[in-house]
Amino acid sequence: MTTNIASLYETYIRGHRVTTDSRNIQPGDVFIALRGDNFNGNKFAQQALSQGAATAIIDDPEFDNGEGYILVENTLTFLQETAAYHRHRLGIPILGITGTNGKTTTKELCYAVLSRRFKTVATQGNLNNHIGVPLTLLSMDETTEFGIVEMGANHPGEIKILCDIADPDFGVITNIGQAHLEGFGCYENIISTKKQLYDHIFRKKGKVFVNAEDPLLMELSRDHNRILYGKAEAYLKGELLQSIPYMVYELKTLKGNLCIRTKLTGGYNFDNAMAASCIGTYFDVPAVSIQHAIEDYRPSNLRSQLIKTAHNTIILDAYNANPSSMAVALANFAEMPAPHKTVVLGEMRELGQVSEEAHRKIIDILQENHFNTAFLVGNNFEHCSNNLNFIRYFKDTDALIVFLKNHPLQDSCILVKGSRGNQLERIVEYL
Repeated sequence: MTTNIASLYETYIRGHRVTTDSRNIQPGDVFIALRGDNFNGNKFAQQALSQGAATAIIDDPEFDNGEGYILVENTLTFLQETAAYHRHRLGIPILGITGTNGKTTTKELCYAVLSRRFKTVATQGNLNNHIGVPLTLLSMDETTEFGIVEMGANHPGEIKILCDIADPDFGVITNIGQAHLEGFGCYENIISTKKQLYDHIFRKKGKVFVNAEDPLLMELSRDHNRILYGKAEAYLKGELLQSIPYMVYELKTLKGNLCIRTKLTGGYNFDNAMAASCIGTYFDVPAVSIQHAIEDYRPSNLRSQLIKTAHNTIILDAYNANPSSMAVALANFAEMPAPHKTVVLGEMRELGQVSEEAHRKIIDILQENHFNTAFLVGNNFEHCSNNLNFIRYFKDTDALIVFLKNHPLQDSCILVKGSRGNQLERIVEYL
């Protein structure tokens, strides 16, 4: 059994694409056979080799069939340790991004901005966990000049694990709210886990980028080497000019002010854009390049998308939902000037003991804002039923689709907000 990471890296990993998906093999790949609750990657090692993989890393001797196989003690540990070795061998600056809401949008904006000056590699999609972070690092090569690593967590201590792998030199926490409480147990555990990014960078004597308008983040970063962005006293100042239909903000630089017109809807994206603007400014990306990068960015990942169909206008934000993100989405939607507004919300998951209270608060917000119609999807909402006339409940997205087929919406402005489990993007073709 081989465990020498440096030797294995130099012999088998360096210069090769690493994958954990046997369905996506390219000639010369290194296939790492991971295990999960419902799968055993060792079973697919032979398939990977037959499809052209140069090497299959396995951790079950039963599947060791000789040439092309490397047996290690634990393939996940091997993946993580190899990624950490690769990261240090590259020696490039790494920016870590975490937060409850906005981290993927912030990552995408940072990538757009930093790519104007550096050859940049960033997390693809939301591959931000103990598997996605190593794969992101291993996708970087000798030509990469800057790395951006998104870090997600749903249990205490997970950001520290990801920091140990990625070893970021710089970091940004977008915000800290209530999400994944079922896994975290309490809000305090969310705070302490997100703060692990700050703590790691503090020990490295690196720098963190902090929203000066967020009291919690200001307190958590008080003793750190920090660079502030915000509306008032900050390294980089900005002002929100418009939230709807698209967010517009003014960037105040030493050489003058720039008006940046984004293709993102919602004032809540101001903080995300300011983070990217601040990071770009710090790394000497010209202000005009920052402007063009952010203005050229088009959301296409079910986040903050404004879609116009033949019949309706849709705000599609169907990738993630928790109490704080749902509240700000509703507040933004309430400001939109439209004669008829329809809200479609998917239930919030992984909230544990606060689930019922959180869903009741969302219903209260709906009632306060006097929306014309609300379609609520999922049992967590139905359990909070309070017989309001403008609200209709559906057990799942399929039931809502059946209703929309028989009762099509016309001339309505529609907010679609939910998590991946709801798959609310499926209703768009019926709107």
